Amino acid sequence: MFFRAPAEYNWVNMPKSPERALTAEEIWRIYLTTGRYPKSALVPWYMSTRLRPVARRLPASPRCRLCYYPFGGMGGMAVRHLLGIEPSKMNATVCNVCERFAEEHQGGAEVETSMLFADVRGSTTLAEGMHPVEFGRLIGHFYSAASKALFDHNAMIEKLIGDEVTGFFVPGMAGPAHARAAVEAAEAILHATGHGTPAGPWVPVGVGVHTGTAFIGGVQTDQGSADVVVLGDTANTGARLASLAGPGEVLVSDAVREAAALDTAGWEERLLQLKGRSEPVTAWAMRVGRPADPHRR
Repeated sequence: MFFRAPAEYNWVNMPKSPERALTAEEIWRIYLTTGRYPKSALVPWYMSTRLRPVARRLPASPRCRLCYYPFGGMGGMAVRHLLGIEPSKMNATVCNVCERFAEEHQGGAEVETSMLFADVRGSTTLAEGMHPVEFGRLIGHFYSAASKALFDHNAMIEKLIGDEVTGFFVPGMAGPAHARAAVEAAEAILHATGHGTPAGPWVPVGVGVHTGTAFIGGVQTDQGSADVVVLGDTANTGARLASLAGPGEVLVSDAVREAAALDTAGWEERLLQLKGRSEPVTAWAMRVGRPADPHRR
């Protein structure tokens, strides 16, 4: 059994607002848009910014790019066993403060976000022609390649499920240009899976990206486990776009084009009827490794 400080010592009161306590929604909105705890919120004593110079000196890299606690070496072992700090399952370049934040602050907020959905195309056919273990390795390799591209572009992974990877980009992590970061991550995923190479892709992947307002927050099961989820029309639209993206194709909504100030010269404009929507959606397609087909609609 590892030692953990008693709960009453794990949290310290930061200066309280003289007006009132913040609601869970306000706390989430500040956290998602700035990447920081609100000043009036309870924070773990070891997450104090005053301790970051100390954390920098603990051995060894890799370490959290926000608070600098190490993940490797003796320092990493110590903070993992004593403080429970380890790489986040949502982004391995930062620590698991997000998961703890979700546990401590049930609820969420509506914020602007960019959603990315990457799907393996024709996975059913692929699975039919492969041994289950071999297919499992292929999907695992896809998960790793897509996750790295998302981590490199400051995304948070919402889920890895079936033949799909879902990531979201918020200002607090990816900055105000989160829509452009999502598009760049989409292209990185296609390059990482071999699209555009002479040998061709080692797994066929299509990617959909959409920007808009979504509910992001923490939900907890009766068993006590907490997850961060993204809900709403923005997530649904991103998923629908991904389902229509062909192998080696990034399909972005017009909202992404505007938010990222994309130069879509050479991209193919499409008017799509998405499931569940009464009005068609304008989207733009970019293909890695081959020019756009002007006859495709």
